[in-house]
Amino acid sequence: MEQKIPEINQAAQYVLKIQQNWPKINEALSEIVVIQNKLPEIKQAVARIQELDDNFDKVANTISLASDKAGKAIEIVTAAQNALPRIAEIADEGTAIANELNKFLTANEETFKLIAPLVKQNLTLAQQAADATSLLTERLLNINPALLPTAAEVTAVKDRLSTVVRLLGHTSSLLSRINSYIPGQPLNDHIARLQTIEKNMNLQIAILGAIATDLENGKTPLKDAVKRLNELSQNTSAALGIILSKYDSEIVPNLTKGIEILKTVNGTASDILQTAKGKLPDIKAILEDVKSGLEFGQAELIKIQEQLPQIRAKVHEMAQALQSKAEAFEKAINIAAPFVQDKLPEIGEKLDKAAAFINNDLPQTEEELVKLSDFVRNKLPEVESGVHKVAGLVRDDLPQLERAISQAADKLREVEANNHFADLAKLLRGDIKKESEFLASPVQINENRKYPIPNYGSAMSPFYCVLSLWVGATLLISLLKSEASNPEGRFKPYQLYLGRLATFVTIGLFQALCITLGDFFILHAYVADKIWFVLFAMLVSTVFVTITFTLLSVFGNVGKGIAIIFMVFQFSSSGGTFPISMTTPFFQALNPFMPFTYAISLLREGVGGILWATALKDIVCLIVIIGLSLFVALVLKRPLSGIIKKSMENAKKTKIID
Repeated sequence: MEQKIPEINQAAQYVLKIQQNWPKINEALSEIVVIQNKLPEIKQAVARIQELDDNFDKVANTISLASDKAGKAIEIVTAAQNALPRIAEIADEGTAIANELNKFLTANEETFKLIAPLVKQNLTLAQQAADATSLLTERLLNINPALLPTAAEVTAVKDRLSTVVRLLGHTSSLLSRINSYIPGQPLNDHIARLQTIEKNMNLQIAILGAIATDLENGKTPLKDAVKRLNELSQNTSAALGIILSKYDSEIVPNLTKGIEILKTVNGTASDILQTAKGKLPDIKAILEDVKSGLEFGQAELIKIQEQLPQIRAKVHEMAQALQSKAEAFEKAINIAAPFVQDKLPEIGEKLDKAAAFINNDLPQTEEELVKLSDFVRNKLPEVESGVHKVAGLVRDDLPQLERAISQAADKLREVEANNHFADLAKLLRGDIKKESEFLASPVQINENRKYPIPNYGSAMSPFYCVLSLWVGATLLISLLKSEASNPEGRFKPYQLYLGRLATFVTIGLFQALCITLGDFFILHAYVADKIWFVLFAMLVSTVFVTITFTLLSVFGNVGKGIAIIFMVFQFSSSGGTFPISMTTPFFQALNPFMPFTYAISLLREGVGGILWATALKDIVCLIVIIGLSLFVALVLKRPLSGIIKKSMENAKKTKIID
């Protein structure tokens, strides 16, 4: 078990890491409950994909039929466009222009009849593109990585939307031109809705571009962006659905009315021939928009037809995968959710208890285990030997002991019979062996050596080392100049203080190095941890130099006297030569506030063997003392300067202190 302590500590660290990250783990596992609440929506999405897979033949037939009709419509519009130059040629022929134009409109009446079905077809294609985007976002939101779309699929949907945006632009332009001829312009709302749909699709195109870039770089698309894309595509599909639901009842009659008005305008008398002539560009533009819309629609339909086998395979594959895994996924979520809701808090409490045990009780348990291991290793053989001796005594000597006791009993009876029992009882009342041992050695010492130090000099080296460091710091402030020169007042007081303090501390560090190395190589003092002993001494020297330099900086020459008095108080209150409990209450009260207390304790750890709980406490206390010294020098020096200056002047008047 003792050999397994490092592994136990490593496992304990893992437990602490889990406990520290438990809020994040808990938050992540809580998402299972959210997924459980979303199961109906997931099942609905799976059903939609399955329905699309089942009805894919209808979609293919519809697209094929629409492509054929688009081709025929393009032929009709082309014929109408080819007839326009003839109308332009006769435009200047006066009255004949009206007749020719009427003939043109009559001859191409079928072309204008295609406008309403064409617009509806374009809107239907736009809605299909929006639905395709919605299905793509559902795949992006899918929890199964195998069903995520590729960057190429996302780019294809993006290109399709770009085509649809251009198609909607032409459709909006076409409706705007026809709407301008209708009194009251009843198509304004529908045109505005189409323009809003166009803007939404442009936003979708931008988001799809970012998602495609993430997929190409092997990154997972941002969930917020996918949700935003899903929301935009659903809103677009819904808006197009509203337009299509009102198309036959509202838009078609108005389109027919606008075309009829256009015919009527061109069928008026010769006095408005110039007006009719001005409408030729509108007719030409309408035909161009119709043709552009048909060409875009036909190109999109051809692309869809080319991609249908691949799309169908993807849809079928996704439908099969979702159908096979949806039930297992739902079952797993339903099993995991109660565990998350019921057991997760209990696991968190157990982790907290385990972490508390590791932080508070495990070190003590390990220490007891080491002691027990030492007992088993060192003491148990002695106990076993003692047991064997007792067993041998019982086996070999007990019969003789019984016979001796029987003989003694016989002697006692004989003494009692001869009336010498009182003298014998007096003799037996005292332990002759103990009395002789007491007279030979009246004082018995029980020694329990926790930290074995071979000699008294080594045990006292922490005290004398600390004393040497304080004396060295006091000599520094007596021999060296404390105030640095400040030509032209370029440096601030705190800069002068810290700069000169750095010089003093550097010399103090060399003093600590000389003292400790002298203990090792000249006095040959015993030190269990030599490197730490040197480092601890350098820390103590830094503290003492900071204290004495601060006293000199704040109080001047009076500070030197304070440093010496401070040292005298620390002799008796630090417990360096005798335990502090053997001193008077006054020095016991000073003990926690003396730097010597923590300095000697820290160096003793280096001599006898480091107990880090004690060493760290001493280090923290010494660092706090440094902080207090810097606070006095940097913060309180200026407020105290008036009082100190007056005290120094009074001291100089005595002719004793310079």
